Amino acid sequence: MTISPVAAQTQLQSNTSSVSDKAASLISSDFETFLQMMTTQARYQDPLEPMDSSEYAAQLAQFSMVEQQVQTNELLRTLGAGGAAHNNVAALSGWIGMEALSPAPAHFDGTPVTIAPNPLSAADSAFLVVYGPDGAEIDRQQIPISPESTQWDGIAGVDGSTFPTGNYTFEIESYDGETLLLAERAQTYGRVTEARIEKGQTVLILKGSLAVLADNVTGLREPV
Repeated sequence: MTISPVAAQTQLQSNTSSVSDKAASLISSDFETFLQMMTTQARYQDPLEPMDSSEYAAQLAQFSMVEQQVQTNELLRTLGAGGAAHNNVAALSGWIGMEALSPAPAHFDGTPVTIAPNPLSAADSAFLVVYGPDGAEIDRQQIPISPESTQWDGIAGVDGSTFPTGNYTFEIESYDGETLLLAERAQTYGRVTEARIEKGQTVLILKGSLAVLADNVTGLREPV
């Protein structure tokens, strides 16, 4: 196919004037197209009325400026993203050492575990049910129909012995007579030992190597 000098010149000017609106990912291919158009234009220009070489230089300079500007913008975006990530990591330090309230299991090491129950107000009785590290029920005790926090001291028997160190799960069962109305995970306080950003989400590591998303934390307090 033959490309006329006029068509080549028109297409080259159109390509050059619109390149500033293209995304950075297209710069490489557009630059190759620009060089191809310049070659085509030189090949098919009228030898009796050759194009002024200064026009070539001006077009090349214009495209080069656009390319550099896009690369600069891309660098600024990269630096900005890096700064935002740094700020996010710096903000994570505020979590360390705090006690976070969440539905995650709680680590018991002999120190009583603080629990925030939420039994149904329509219930006439409620029980705190404790599950051991192996998932088996190991304790059950009646609690008031109240959202006031309570503590599980981990005492295993009348002799005052305690359950072994480990991660325990707590549930609140609400009853109407002998009918179970609701059984749901109880929220407990856990000491935050580490905070991470994983896939854009803040993940908190609690004592006992328990992980919980920051989005699932409903309360925060100073260690007691």
